[in-house]
Amino acid sequence: MPVTADNSLFRAKALAILRVTSGNFLEQFDFFLFGFYATYIAHTFFPAESEFASLMLTFAVFGAGFLMRPIGAVVLGAWIDKVGRRRGLIVTLSIMAAGTFMIVLIPGYETIGLWAPFLVLCGRLLQGFSAGAELGGVSVYLAEIATPGRKGFYTSWQSGSQQVSIVVAASLGYLLNEFMGTEALQAWGWRIPFVVGCLIVPFIFVLRRQLTETEAFATRKEHLPLNQALKSLWANWRVVVAGMLMVAMTTTAFYLITVYAPTFGKKVLLLSASDSLLVTLLVAISNFIWLPIGGAISDRFGRKPVLVAMTLLAIVTSWPALTVLAHAPSFGMMLAVLLWLSFIYGLYNGAMIPALTEIMPAEVRVAGFSLAYSLATALFGGFTPAISTALIQFTGDKAAPGYWMSFAAICALLATLYLYHRASSHSWNTHNSFN
Repeated sequence: MPVTADNSLFRAKALAILRVTSGNFLEQFDFFLFGFYATYIAHTFFPAESEFASLMLTFAVFGAGFLMRPIGAVVLGAWIDKVGRRRGLIVTLSIMAAGTFMIVLIPGYETIGLWAPFLVLCGRLLQGFSAGAELGGVSVYLAEIATPGRKGFYTSWQSGSQQVSIVVAASLGYLLNEFMGTEALQAWGWRIPFVVGCLIVPFIFVLRRQLTETEAFATRKEHLPLNQALKSLWANWRVVVAGMLMVAMTTTAFYLITVYAPTFGKKVLLLSASDSLLVTLLVAISNFIWLPIGGAISDRFGRKPVLVAMTLLAIVTSWPALTVLAHAPSFGMMLAVLLWLSFIYGLYNGAMIPALTEIMPAEVRVAGFSLAYSLATALFGGFTPAISTALIQFTGDKAAPGYWMSFAAICALLATLYLYHRASSHSWNTHNSFN
């Protein structure tokens, strides 16, 4: 009988993880597609005098979606803290789906003129507004359903679901590059993966509607209205800002080795589109492996040692590794370098996500987590493709994105040291499980 009970609990937890992370899958699926098909989107919606200008406009719109994340984090995040995780995550999925449908259906610039880039921007802003609370809502839900001592392992599946989406998106892109001509792919073929994203929306809705509310939220007596939630966030602004800097390395590394990687491989290293996509697919698989390992290690040995070790590795090795790649570009070298950065990202993020859920006050846990994560994504990760493109253009150094990742790692290291020093010297340490 105990074995049966344990198996039932395992199945229930696994199903809960699948249901709550399914929306994360859709979000990252669409975001990755926008980054990978940036050259085709630029041609369709943002024609300009030069390819560089066209690509920069596309990446600017890509980044603009991230500017909406902090707004979504505060508004939707505080609302989720008030009405519940289940109801809030269904709403975020609805808004995200609306933005995705817009991008799929918008005709090109040649058909409707300036309306095309404007509507694409609107679709991205909707996606960003939704994503602002999606990541926080999912991470907090996973933390609140985790079994004792395994919070790091449970929350790692928030990022794990994103890696699955990248594998699926990269596989679709690889198949399209293999079986479609360049002209057809540029004209309309790039929309096919976005259509696939739209087709799986109903299935994700069914999964999300089957979510149950977390016990931690259901048993909490006080649920703050928006104005009081804003006051609480303001009172804890140091924690939010430090949390943002701690997330900076995660978002920068992730968008560098996944979203920007295909463009980097094609346009900078001059590798084939298929090779660039295959590298990205393998990197996503690597991320998927390292993320739960990072979470489990942080459960066993503590968050701080993992966070400090990985930030130091990033500071020391990011630019040298990309320099080696720039001097000897090949499929094998690109794979080796990005797998190394994947190792750093996976272990760091596996420890960082549970740490971020632990430092936020319970009454604004989703809003605080979401705001810190969204600010980091807006200021660091979301503009990583644009900043990397600009750094290479203006410095002439193909390894220049390594400077950006090292800077983000320095910010994360300082924030980690500050937060754990604060935890050891403030009374709220007794109410937050820094382990």
